[in-house]
Amino acid sequence: RIQIEGGTKTERTNFYTALYHVMISPNIMSDVDGKYRGMDGKIHQMDRGNMYTVFSLWDTFRALHPLYTIIDPQRAQDFVRALLRKYTESGLLPVWELASNETGCMIGYHSVPVIADAWNKGLRDFDTELAYEAMKKSAMQDHLGMKYYKTQGYIPADKENESVSKTLEYAYDDWCIATVAKDLGKNEDFNLFSKRSKSFLNC
Repeated sequence: RIQIEGGTKTERTNFYTALYHVMISPNIMSDVDGKYRGMDGKIHQMDRGNMYTVFSLWDTFRALHPLYTIIDPQRAQDFVRALLRKYTESGLLPVWELASNETGCMIGYHSVPVIADAWNKGLRDFDTELAYEAMKKSAMQDHLGMKYYKTQGYIPADKENESVSKTLEYAYDDWCIATVAKDLGKNEDFNLFSKRSKSFLNC
């Protein structure tokens, strides 16, 4: 995927070891026949590509997934299709998915920037209408402080744990939605999510 020149043998070893590490997850969870256990606990069949698991999105949306769009764009789109499958099976995009279970152990709704990053780089080999629906639905929930975030433009510290961090994460995710809404000509949504994305100023 990447060839480098120069540097010492140790530096080249460090680089390629790090490159190997970025390939560890997400990893394939579908069987050789394409079957896998879904977020709904049922057995499903992939009609195309692989199903992936270990979407530790809070850990990976900033750097790992953007790297995949550059060095492995096909897999980046496979990941988006996997996230959308998980959405159709559970009703929400994953936050921190492990073996078709939502662990709920981190904050934000960071499937959104993974999808938006692919979209904005022209990687759109997935159901784009479903993708937008899923992103918007993630942003319109009332759990985990989002009710305060939507109505007040911030999350009060006496009402929700990690209030500042959650406000910052939600604001970034909303900016990502706004970029896609603008591209789709959804002006009302663009205005809504652009406004919400400025909530970081209230922290």
